[in-house]
Amino acid sequence: MVGGDIHGGTDLISKKMLGYRLFGLTFSLFRLCPVFRNKTFLIATHDDSPEGNIALAAKAIKRRRPKMRFIYLRDKSEGLKNPFSFFFVKAFHMATSSVILLDDTFLPMAYTPISKKTRVIQLWHGTGTIKRFGPEVERGELQKLAIRGNRRITTFAVNGKRTKKQYAQAFCINPKRIRITGLPRTDLILDRAAMQAKKKEFYAWCRFKHADRYRYILYAPTFRDSEVDKSRITMDIERVMSELPEDVILMLRLHPHVAKALRERGETGGMGDVREHLVASGVEATAQETSTDKRKMIYRVIDVSGYRGVTTLLSVADVLITDYSSIIFEYVVTKKPMIFYAYDLDDFRENGRDFYEPYEDFVPGPVVRDEAGLIREINAAMGEAENRDVYGATEGAAENSRSEEITEAFISDNFKYLDGHAAERIADIAFGTVSRQYARKNRI
Repeated sequence: MVGGDIHGGTDLISKKMLGYRLFGLTFSLFRLCPVFRNKTFLIATHDDSPEGNIALAAKAIKRRRPKMRFIYLRDKSEGLKNPFSFFFVKAFHMATSSVILLDDTFLPMAYTPISKKTRVIQLWHGTGTIKRFGPEVERGELQKLAIRGNRRITTFAVNGKRTKKQYAQAFCINPKRIRITGLPRTDLILDRAAMQAKKKEFYAWCRFKHADRYRYILYAPTFRDSEVDKSRITMDIERVMSELPEDVILMLRLHPHVAKALRERGETGGMGDVREHLVASGVEATAQETSTDKRKMIYRVIDVSGYRGVTTLLSVADVLITDYSSIIFEYVVTKKPMIFYAYDLDDFRENGRDFYEPYEDFVPGPVVRDEAGLIREINAAMGEAENRDVYGATEGAAENSRSEEITEAFISDNFKYLDGHAAERIADIAFGTVSRQYARKNRI
């Protein structure tokens, strides 16, 4: 009953609208209480994992103020599952917190008169954007509520000038409230020791022998509005895997709506049984399990849609395949190869959300429209990945390759800071310790 979704039938929408107003009413009553200096309210309804922007920013705040207390709102449906907790307990804590961090649209905020003593910091779950989104493309009540709620935001944290301009347009927010700080998730990606530890956690999660000896491809397609009632995997995975070496494993990171719909229907895009864990690989499975090549290929696929920690998956992946997802803004920091499988590019451009920049010129990697091109680029990228370390540096190369030049240009255009201190800058804003002179100089 919270978050940015009021889709559904008329009765459901009416109930959600009533819930937003009820939350606003109880919030308004609790506003009569004092704001507590050492309390932060965390609205982590998109990513509540330890690798998310919210958790990493909270960790930096805790280092600065050890007595700080954190109250989490994690579940978008808490209003339905636990009404007392949502409408009273959470409304009280939100109304009396000195800092509010959020990583998604929170529609009840349209009805919450937040104290001027409280700093509301939006750490949006995407590090950047390719496609148009937000109130700019919404219509009706959803758009009105989102715009009204966004007016409560005191600081919207972004990576660079390009994103600042795009987000001001997408969220219908005053550009003066958007600060270029970098985002905490990139701090984690830049921490090599932490990423190596995360990789080891993933290999243990896989539960099969020698997981660290395989090469991994992450396929993370974006959600299409047309897929609300037609969720599917638009890739012939059996064909693609048959053309790749046997030490290559495909990780599927589907949008939560798509993953849930496919599981409920018992469908996996025609490729057979996509397991949440890779219990046996095509090499190590039993004779019965690998009696056909098809079964071997199935066992080289992992569904990581529910894996808590997308940053870990980025560190594990040797190659990323996506289309219009903002995940590229995080993966590009690793400087590893990306492939853009834009099979519906023309339709998405004309009938979908369209883009902020010319797509083919903007993305930092090859664009392919069909599976033949995809297979060709995967094999080329896997060869390129073999010569790179975990952060994409090419070993033994005297000069940057063309792909490296494109990657570096993309990073330069979209990031002001990649110094590992974004979370600290968020903490500065949370405590109001950024001087006006520093803020003007650094445009944060």
